Amino acid sequence: MDGFAGSLDDSISAASTSDVQDRLSALELRVQQQEDEITVLKAALADVLRRLAISEDHVASVRKSTPSKGQPSLREAISMSCITNGSTGSRKTSHSSSVSVARKETLSSAAKSGTEKKKEKPPGQKEKKEESHSNDQSPQTQASPSPQPSSQPLQTHRQTQESKSSAPAKSVKKSLTAEKPHSAWESSDDSRNKLLRVASTSKLIAKVAKNADKHKDVIVSQAKMSTREKNSQEGEYIKMFMRGRPITMFIPSDVENYDDIRTELPPEKLKLEWVYGYRGRDCRANVYLLPTGEIVYFIASVVVLFNYEERTQRHYLGHTDCVKCLAVHPDKIRIATGQLAGVDKDGRPLQPHVRVWDSVSLVTLQVIGLGTFERGVGCLDFSKADSGTHLCVIDDSNEHMLTVWDWQRKSKIAEIKTTNEVVLAVEFHPTDANTIITCGKSHIFFWTWSGNSLSRKQGIFGKYEKPKFVQCLAFLGNGDVLTGDSGGIILIWGKTTVESTPGKGPKGVYQISRQIKAHDGSVFTLCQMRNGMLLTGGGKDRKIILWDHDLNPEREIEVPDQYGTIRAVAEGKADQFLVGTSRNFVLRGTFNDGFLVEVQGHTDELWGLASHPFKDLFLTCAQDRQVCMWNSVDHTLEWTRLLDEPGHCADFHPSGAVVAIGTHSGRWFVLDAETRDLVSIHTDGNEQLSVMRYSVDGTLLAVGSHDNFIYLYVVTENGRKYSRYGKCTGHSSYITHLDWSPDNKYIMSNSGDYEILYWDIPSGCKLIRNRSDCKDIDWTTYTCVLGFQVFGVWPEGSDGTDINALVRSRNRKVIAVADDFCKVHLFQYPCSKPKAPSHKYSAHSSHVTNVSFTHSDCHLISTGGKDMSIIQWKLVEKVTLPQNDVVVDISATKVPIPASDNAAQSPAPLPQPFNDMNQTESVTGSSPASLESNLEQSAEASEEQSEEQSEGSSLDPTEPGYEEPSNEMSEERSESTITEEQQDNSPVS
Repeated sequence: MDGFAGSLDDSISAASTSDVQDRLSALELRVQQQEDEITVLKAALADVLRRLAISEDHVASVRKSTPSKGQPSLREAISMSCITNGSTGSRKTSHSSSVSVARKETLSSAAKSGTEKKKEKPPGQKEKKEESHSNDQSPQTQASPSPQPSSQPLQTHRQTQESKSSAPAKSVKKSLTAEKPHSAWESSDDSRNKLLRVASTSKLIAKVAKNADKHKDVIVSQAKMSTREKNSQEGEYIKMFMRGRPITMFIPSDVENYDDIRTELPPEKLKLEWVYGYRGRDCRANVYLLPTGEIVYFIASVVVLFNYEERTQRHYLGHTDCVKCLAVHPDKIRIATGQLAGVDKDGRPLQPHVRVWDSVSLVTLQVIGLGTFERGVGCLDFSKADSGTHLCVIDDSNEHMLTVWDWQRKSKIAEIKTTNEVVLAVEFHPTDANTIITCGKSHIFFWTWSGNSLSRKQGIFGKYEKPKFVQCLAFLGNGDVLTGDSGGIILIWGKTTVESTPGKGPKGVYQISRQIKAHDGSVFTLCQMRNGMLLTGGGKDRKIILWDHDLNPEREIEVPDQYGTIRAVAEGKADQFLVGTSRNFVLRGTFNDGFLVEVQGHTDELWGLASHPFKDLFLTCAQDRQVCMWNSVDHTLEWTRLLDEPGHCADFHPSGAVVAIGTHSGRWFVLDAETRDLVSIHTDGNEQLSVMRYSVDGTLLAVGSHDNFIYLYVVTENGRKYSRYGKCTGHSSYITHLDWSPDNKYIMSNSGDYEILYWDIPSGCKLIRNRSDCKDIDWTTYTCVLGFQVFGVWPEGSDGTDINALVRSRNRKVIAVADDFCKVHLFQYPCSKPKAPSHKYSAHSSHVTNVSFTHSDCHLISTGGKDMSIIQWKLVEKVTLPQNDVVVDISATKVPIPASDNAAQSPAPLPQPFNDMNQTESVTGSSPASLESNLEQSAEASEEQSEEQSEGSSLDPTEPGYEEPSNEMSEERSESTITEEQQDNSPVS
């Protein structure tokens, strides 16, 4: 077993070494990476041999017709056309100002660790012509990484070459341009000496690139190799590679000089405004009422503080992955939240930890347990007898380690293994400072804490039936312990004075003194009220029961079935109580008046999203079969409807009267947007539908399917009648995205194997073979993730599944992108240069599945996959005043676009503070980047520098040039980030 573990990639975290599945996944990933690299190498080397043979013949003929030139001109040729190998001796920095510097990644490794997508690898066929662009893969480039580090640093390449605007000194040698690349190889000892410094494979590929350079104008590279070429019949085009597959994008005619295109950070930014949803399905005891009048709960990586009277939200954004548990300090102000382990985009682990923070200022007070906890934090509790000085935590490791912390000093006092069984709750005894109690599957343990040691005594059930699960804990005023179990029983454990028998170990200090049958099914939660009475919440029977001081039932009420079973109960204002349920509802209720829904959301993976064409509404659909219509101004649910099948995609008819929803089975439904009534049902194929898109005038509907077809329908009667028009056939993989032209004549579509195809609809849905004819077509919407206007959004080293959704704002200023690494990006539009800078925002804890701007571009909606969250971002524009360097947020006073007048007049929550997200838009360290910044004179370099100086850096902290902030640095950065965010936000009282 050890030998097997030793053969694994070192990047596998210690937390997963015991997990066979993790090991297999890591091995499969490595094999896939190696296969991709080998495939590309084979193609490149085959092309090398072919081109070397051609060049040798050509050199012989050139020699006869051209006299040899002196050494200076040879050196000039080398500096102009030879690929730099990464060694300082081979770089000619003196010419950097007059040449176009290109960065290339020839052998892009397809996969990256941590990717959640599982898409099949398309056939990796390579065109030899395209491989001739490949550059020298020097292992030495790792010594001087680029300003924007690649996830594959060994495969980052640069190439200097003659540009159209070369210095006058070079124009004198125009007559020699054809001979230079060849004569340089034959007669330049300097060239040979330099090339000896790199691997033989690199030399071969470098030669190929040199010989090909005289015909090509190489610009810049994307994550994969990206080149610009010119074809006399089709015009110039950009070529990028995704998993070795070439993707060609023709440059529009209105782009006079591609070199002049600049990509900058957009002036617009996003502020997290509202989070829809609650995580109740697999959590417990995670809803509380704070003295500020706010309900605190969590979803995804956001802890929400929701004032239900004022309809405002504040957000704590310090976490980097799913928040799983929550505890409130005895002072009711400080809060501790624990998160699961995660993985960043490069496969590096994000460590589980606990964050203690102030619920008034939202400032992080302490980060605890980095490097201590495994897998995640299962449950935690503040001490009560000593006013919350200590914190106990149970992690999700196999042994469920119990640790006790002096959290203000950030010191671990005691640590011990609890059990291999599931642990569901941990609590300090309220009066006995030295007693900690844990419970879970078939056990309850009473721990005596003394100094740095913990000793365990198991609760003995004796004559009482031992339950399968002890679910929850509470305490009576006299110090007795209450437990609720899976059999519906409440047990009272009293402290005994039994002495230990001589020669034997000590007996249990706590013994059962009483048993009460409380619920049918399990007792899921216990809540001790301020007046000493007790609230219990049942699982199966969905009842909440009020018990008097003698534990006699006094009142009860049943939670309606549509809300699910009870997961959390907390005391509210006056006689109210709060309930969290398994279907992700937070309810507020009384025994007399029943329940009001305060928070609700989806209960399964979320993909479908559509914004209303002229109202402040948006629709979501998910695998839970729910279709929900939300109001983005009031932050409320307008209506919901249950479909027969899981929904996956949606689009509103331009009239706003109906909405079309595609499902996983090939069926699609049309619903009335006002009444939610079913208008029409149709079926196209028997596979998942991935996109629904109405034309701009609403007369046509395109339905993209996983069966590789796009189905076209003629739409009449304001979206209520549909008749089949045709079918677009030609994609070799499933449809992912599509867009209409304004005149309804053309469709642009993307597929799972990275194709960009264009369709002539009036001519019978025919595939347009000459794609250069479509380069100047305008598109009503832009949701395709591949295309000339948007290809700059792709990260380096991408395998083609990293971006799930993209949307252009209606004013055509920005692009929002949903990626696989829990991030929402904001790019400038158009985005036609590789590695474009972006603002990055964190709030989701799962792959972000979709993004959509509201009709007025005032807000952006993003949906999470497994985290089931819907997050509403406010689009704001910041203007910097140079005289005093004050950044002014003009969003508060800016009058919205006229279309949103109703939004401006509606009761938007003015006092609501909008928190900047916990921007992972970190400013990167300059040490590795600075080595290369002097050599890179391209536009990207200068833009990166301005990006780093701005509040939102495009560099992801998960990229190699960025040191993952471990322990102290991470905490300081998180704390300072939260502090800065809150300076602009007065706490909601």
